[in-house]
Amino acid sequence: MRVLLVEDDTSAMRGISLMLRRSAMVVDTADTGEEAGELLRHYDYDVVVLDLMLPDMSGYDVVRQMRANRNETPVLILSGLSRTQARVDGLSAGADDFLCKPFDADELVARLQAIVRRARGFSQPTLSVGALTLDLSSHEVRVGTNPVPLTGKEYAILELLTLRKGTVLTKEVFLNHLYGGLDEPEVKIIDVFICKLRKKLAQAGARDLIGTVWGRGYLLKDPASPLRLSPRAAEAPMMGAAA
Repeated sequence: MRVLLVEDDTSAMRGISLMLRRSAMVVDTADTGEEAGELLRHYDYDVVVLDLMLPDMSGYDVVRQMRANRNETPVLILSGLSRTQARVDGLSAGADDFLCKPFDADELVARLQAIVRRARGFSQPTLSVGALTLDLSSHEVRVGTNPVPLTGKEYAILELLTLRKGTVLTKEVFLNHLYGGLDEPEVKIIDVFICKLRKKLAQAGARDLIGTVWGRGYLLKDPASPLRLSPRAAEAPMMGAAA
């Protein structure tokens, strides 16, 4: 899960980033509304964690600009303002949830997971596609009753594919999701991860779950629905040969 944290207090930013990374989330940070808007224009996030008191604009304005630009990324406002009107204003501006500071780390993580699940069409605590289930909290993966042992990177790829089932994702998207733009390896490493992931899923009884769209990328196929490529399939062309 990739999170954009918008917070101008350096100490709070470090602390919240650490909490989220301990839950295996990839975290990008911004300390102004302008910087947040720039990152949202260039990268695809699963959720935004947003402070209200920013140096250049209010968090309310950040949400309003997102929605005006048709950016539907879920937003959780994290603020020291505890009065009811602040929560009403935040939700009315287009935010999906509001959590007051100070807060419990486990509650923050649980709320983020719930927001992302709902935004992606999953109502249950686990993600399910056919016989495949992923537990966002424990990172356990099963096919039916068969456990699927995955490395951290393999799990992150499968989680991203599952959250965006039916959407073609390029190798660049996977690289950015796994490494956040830092010390990224060669793009062909994604082929290696996908190959190993397919083998493990097949051994557990889920064959042909990850599809290849040649020249574009990979997607998770939903056995219950006919394959319809999302508009994201037209994103940047895929580099290199797919596995």
